[in-house]
Amino acid sequence: MTSTLLIRRAEVVVTMDMARREFQGGSVFVRGNSIEMLGTDAEVAAWIADDPVTRTPARTVDARGCVVMPGLVNGHHHLFQTLTRAAGTASGLALFDWLKKLYPIWGGLDPESAYTSARLALCELLLSGATTVADHLYLFPNGVRLEDEVRAARELGVRFHPTRGSMSVGESKGGLPPDTLVEDEPTILADSLRVIETLHDAQPRSMLRISLAPCSPFSVSADLMRESARMARAHPGVRLHTHLAETIDEDRYCLEKFGKRPVDYAESLEWLGEDVWFAHMVHPSKNDMQRMAHTCSGVCHCASSNMILASGIAPIRQMRDLGMRVGLGVDGSASNDGNHMLGEARQAMLLQRVGWPGFESRADRMSAREALELATLGGASILGRDDIGALAPGMAADLVAFRVDGIEHAGGQSDPVAALLTCAPVHAWLSVINGRIVVEQGEIAGVDLPALVTAHNTASRRLFEKAGHVR
Repeated sequence: MTSTLLIRRAEVVVTMDMARREFQGGSVFVRGNSIEMLGTDAEVAAWIADDPVTRTPARTVDARGCVVMPGLVNGHHHLFQTLTRAAGTASGLALFDWLKKLYPIWGGLDPESAYTSARLALCELLLSGATTVADHLYLFPNGVRLEDEVRAARELGVRFHPTRGSMSVGESKGGLPPDTLVEDEPTILADSLRVIETLHDAQPRSMLRISLAPCSPFSVSADLMRESARMARAHPGVRLHTHLAETIDEDRYCLEKFGKRPVDYAESLEWLGEDVWFAHMVHPSKNDMQRMAHTCSGVCHCASSNMILASGIAPIRQMRDLGMRVGLGVDGSASNDGNHMLGEARQAMLLQRVGWPGFESRADRMSAREALELATLGGASILGRDDIGALAPGMAADLVAFRVDGIEHAGGQSDPVAALLTCAPVHAWLSVINGRIVVEQGEIAGVDLPALVTAHNTASRRLFEKAGHVR
């Protein structure tokens, strides 16, 4: 970590602070892992000149041609799924059929392939502007542990929110996953407690926080949902996460199996509250949204995944208007098939403009800045973080810079912030996480990407071969 760092001469510094200030020709001064000062270049230069002994930066980065903004927050992912990109999406499968095709392949996951896939996916996310990542690992075959992906995040310096996912109801008990991939519930709860006690850090500026994440209504029991909720709430800062209301098929399943729609079922199991965030929430009723808003329950919108699996269009505009907490996630890399957070913000903006049944298309339904807010402040909110998501004195030093002086943005100088989303998404030029430069001039420090891609593709081939698939 650089003791002091000055990023100056940015075309625009987007703060996402309470006043949503933007500084044309802006600078940000970082000390340790905190932002100490920001403003126009002239304001920050004058502030440094007032006390040059303690404020002269150890490192200066010239950000001319860049928009600087808070690091993007990815609120939902399955890192291991980079190993099976395009396997289910190429033929146009919907969620349940997509899962049934991929479960047998995922059964070959082992600790090394879990680590390698996490490392590759996190690198791709870093290059897309993500600085904080929440991941949902819900299957643990062949000795896989949550530590396998934690290792990758620590090596790369990503602020990480891994969730101890679980599946306990297999096909023989009416669930969707094969029996070979589910765990017994005492084992799940014991390991959940283990990772909380050994990995979770609830302190401010924490780089690693654990959440509990039973996978879905069609893969876990009501008892496991309740017990996971009670365990999480017995430990400060441990949150709850699951997939919910993703498809019409899930709606039918919940009505047939439990006599309740998904949000009603979740509420009956103590799964509404400010410490809960749901992935997808494509098919809520207005009453569902009002209850989630009232209980401060969060939602992670996964626009690309919902489109490629034909799950539908989540009513994010309505959620926002009702005061719900909403963030963004790229979702699993086999149901997207990419890891580009800036691109996901763009997709969210476009999808809300298209509209959904009962709502006409409207180009003013979501602006570029609101979509960027979902990707920053929104993501911080659903993860229960008040130390990231904005640039302001005292906040964690998580920020990214995107170049807006290249071919993609030529002619977009009238509003370079909006151009980040209205134009083709680009890679991050600079990324600072917890005060440490992780991406510089578009490259990740200390990572041999070609070698990583080779190792990852070898692991992917092995996975398919184990399942009897020839690629």
